[in-house]
Amino acid sequence: MKEPYFSPQHYEQAAQKMYKRILPFRSRRGFRFEPERSALLVLDMQHYFLDTSSHAYVPSAGTIIPNIQRLITAYSDHEYPLFFTKHINNTDNAGLMAGWWRELITADSPASEIIPDFNTSVGVVLQKSQYDAFYKTALAELLQEKSINQVVICGVMTHLCCETTARSAFMQGFDVFFTIDSTATYNQEHHMATLVNLSHGFVTAVLTNEILDTMEKHDSD
Repeated sequence: MKEPYFSPQHYEQAAQKMYKRILPFRSRRGFRFEPERSALLVLDMQHYFLDTSSHAYVPSAGTIIPNIQRLITAYSDHEYPLFFTKHINNTDNAGLMAGWWRELITADSPASEIIPDFNTSVGVVLQKSQYDAFYKTALAELLQEKSINQVVICGVMTHLCCETTARSAFMQGFDVFFTIDSTATYNQEHHMATLVNLSHGFVTAVLTNEILDTMEKHDSD
């Protein structure tokens, strides 16, 4: 079920192979990223998913940390909106999450904290209780207040919180850029299925360097 399909040794090759798979969808729609209209969403990079001792450990998650750090630095340097999410549940808000998974990530658990690799002080930390980062949070309102209509999604897990948030963002009118190599989940099958399905009707799937290169080019124009 779990596999380190993104590893430091084969990271770029794996991402490039995925990128080629979704290129037919990209050719139909093009690449319309406008940095100044965008916000970065860093989803659920918590100890619960990053600690090797956790039953929910995502083997490829550690490999995507440097790319996410690069995105965070770029958004922070440009003073563009940046949001971190923490998935937290209690018995009142868990809903079906309680019956679907082995345990809940509670607020008093050290596993609920975002890993220290990220400086969360440069952005806004939002607590969510479901896969969807927009569900019963202030995210949509905060984006609208800043006249943002594009979001870049990174974090974990690709086929659960990242995918659900991407679909929700699309339904609320946000243009979604979904990072191929800054998201991770339990295995390549789940990851690739998300990229193919979302690319067909919801998102522009991108490599991290495409976002960063466009931001750099935008600065020089």
